[in-house]
Amino acid sequence: MRLKAALLAFTLLAGPAMAAGTGASTAPAAPATAPASAPASAIDRHALVTRHNVTLTTIDRHAPVMLGNGDIGFTADITGLQTFPEQYSELSPLLTMAQWAWHSFPNPNGYTEQDGLIDVPVPGRGEQPYAWMKSWAVAETQPAYTWLRANPHRFSLSRIGLTFADGAPLDFAKVAETRQTLDMWSGALTSRFTYDGQPVEVVTRVHPTLDMIMVEIASPLVADKGLGVQVRYPTVNPAINPDPTTFGGDGPQSLTVLAYDSGDVRIRRTLDDTTYYSGITASGRVEQSGPDAFRVASSGRDRLTVMVRFDQQAEVARTPAYSAGVQATTAHWNTFWSNGGAVDFSGSTDPRAAELERRVVLSQYLSALNGAGELPPQEEGLFSNSWYGKFHLEMHPWHSAWQAMWGRADLLERSLPWYLGNLANARAEAARHGVKGAWWPKMTGPEGRNSPSLVSPFIMWQQPHPILLAELVWRAEGDRATLERYGELVEATADLLASWPLDRNGRLDLGPPLIPAQENYDPLTTTNPTFEVEYFRWALSTAQAWRERRGLARNADWDRALARIAPPAMKDGLYLPTESAPDFWEVAVTDACRKHASEPQCKNRDHPSFLMAYGFIGGDRIDREVMRRTFEAVEQNWDIRQTWGWDLPMMAMTAARLGEPEKAVDWLFADLKNNQWGPTGMTPRVHLDEHANELVPVSAGAGGVEMTVNPDGAGYRRAAETYFPSNGSLLWAVGLMAGGWDGSTGDAPGFPKDGWTVRVEGLKPAP
Repeated sequence: MRLKAALLAFTLLAGPAMAAGTGASTAPAAPATAPASAPASAIDRHALVTRHNVTLTTIDRHAPVMLGNGDIGFTADITGLQTFPEQYSELSPLLTMAQWAWHSFPNPNGYTEQDGLIDVPVPGRGEQPYAWMKSWAVAETQPAYTWLRANPHRFSLSRIGLTFADGAPLDFAKVAETRQTLDMWSGALTSRFTYDGQPVEVVTRVHPTLDMIMVEIASPLVADKGLGVQVRYPTVNPAINPDPTTFGGDGPQSLTVLAYDSGDVRIRRTLDDTTYYSGITASGRVEQSGPDAFRVASSGRDRLTVMVRFDQQAEVARTPAYSAGVQATTAHWNTFWSNGGAVDFSGSTDPRAAELERRVVLSQYLSALNGAGELPPQEEGLFSNSWYGKFHLEMHPWHSAWQAMWGRADLLERSLPWYLGNLANARAEAARHGVKGAWWPKMTGPEGRNSPSLVSPFIMWQQPHPILLAELVWRAEGDRATLERYGELVEATADLLASWPLDRNGRLDLGPPLIPAQENYDPLTTTNPTFEVEYFRWALSTAQAWRERRGLARNADWDRALARIAPPAMKDGLYLPTESAPDFWEVAVTDACRKHASEPQCKNRDHPSFLMAYGFIGGDRIDREVMRRTFEAVEQNWDIRQTWGWDLPMMAMTAARLGEPEKAVDWLFADLKNNQWGPTGMTPRVHLDEHANELVPVSAGAGGVEMTVNPDGAGYRRAAETYFPSNGSLLWAVGLMAGGWDGSTGDAPGFPKDGWTVRVEGLKPAP
């Protein structure tokens, strides 16, 4: 990462210091240059970050703290480790997850991708294979669907917690005076508490380049009572979601000690066909305490250091000294925050400014942990499992696109090689459908196979994403090497975009079969969603620009597609979600649907994705005033209870481009269940559920079912404690609002002139 030379400071309104807060057929224009500004002092990066350090004085059962480096994530409880998992929501498992840590259950029936495909009629092309489950009941009679959907899946590498030398667990009732602080500037989590009246301090870190958890414990109990660390290596829970951890379990498993001395052990862990390696290095004694566990205790001192390392390979480099690991971690986070983009709202008088700044800082931290690894991120990152830990490619920009715009293109580029490595698979999928180019899956694991689903096989708005992501990297770097690195990826993706639309009477139609980003439409009858037709054209136009930058002639097939792709559907002066739903607005405004779209005929729910044709991209065929009226119609009629976390920043982006900065900020702060920002910067994923009560079950132990208060109230069901597209989309929106977009004018054009002081460094304008 490097600090951009230009310093842009945008001051819209002076005020008291802010209190600390907890395409076209022609090539697109070159990236806009941010407007010049009067010289200003640099943002105090240390102050900006540390005023939003996380401090907890009691357990928040929905918000354990995360540490990580992009490729490994560690979720810690109030002790700084994973000592008391039972004190947290079942949606907040305490896990150690790595990007490379994938497992599959045995496949005795030899199911292959072919077993999950059925033929679907495609107008003008006969029948084609799709990984379509017509209903969830299908899995009961065709187990191939279940196996293919659930495998491979992410699993947790370990559980690391406090224990005593004699194996006695800690008693939570004896824990008191808790105070935990995450110092984001140094990457250290410091947890202080008393245990049975004795002081304890635990400092936890994750090494920046090794998949290694680092722990330091200081307490009289370390020497007097043998307070130390237990490391357990779990098996895989067949339920997988949200917690893949279990101990014991069935199936072939083994733990083999490869090397041992009193302060160091190396092991090999095998779970079915998955093998990984781990090492424990400590300043004290390391002893095996069970078939899947090791215990670490001090050798008479009141301080203990422990490093637990994980790797895919048996031969790993020597574990560094603990002090060197501390220095590397501190230097990494100092460098991270000192470079890249920054937005400072100090001086704002709008009372929401401090909270927005907190969300922005914490979102950068969380994205560096969960959205900057060697694979595209899953929606819950390395925090927990949803959809078996598989990633949804249509979400990749919402997780990570902001990184290139905030001077952190290197973070985005960590995951782009996955597309290059799976290009052959994507070409084969396109060929199976009789079209050119590369067809990217929707829900997949590292192997690149589309998972069977009611929805996934028909989602297509992920297809242009490789072009968008590559373009963002080019806008950030602007060098020939970027064009060469991703040129083939852009070409193959554009070939699909030009060849997949169906030729009907001289016009190219998208679908059927197709499900748009707003996922509540019949795949067999849906055509020409407004966002998708504009996004396909934007990406094709951008791909032509790539050819021109590389000194190549324009692709004639792409130009023909640009000229013939169906226009965005409109009726009565409003954009429609899809051309195949001409009565959409007539139904949406009825008493049965307006604001409360619970009946089957009501489609005014889920993602209002047609707004993305002007917010996510600046679609060149979009009429600004028609989009303004459409935006207002959404505000008046949409059931926003059923929106998702990324919808609100997307609407803010649309409002900003429409010249409505007050609305843009208002939408960032919409008071909705999926826009609750907790103390660690995470937002939940919450759904309407008429059967959900004020009390919800949390466990069913020997004493029967235990109940707790539903955090979201009656009528809502919490499906996850975190949803990282909320964080990435917020950063994209704030970057656009503060740094501008192609064609925007003035400083921080997406923020109101009254009440906001916006100082910016290192942002690139959005496309």
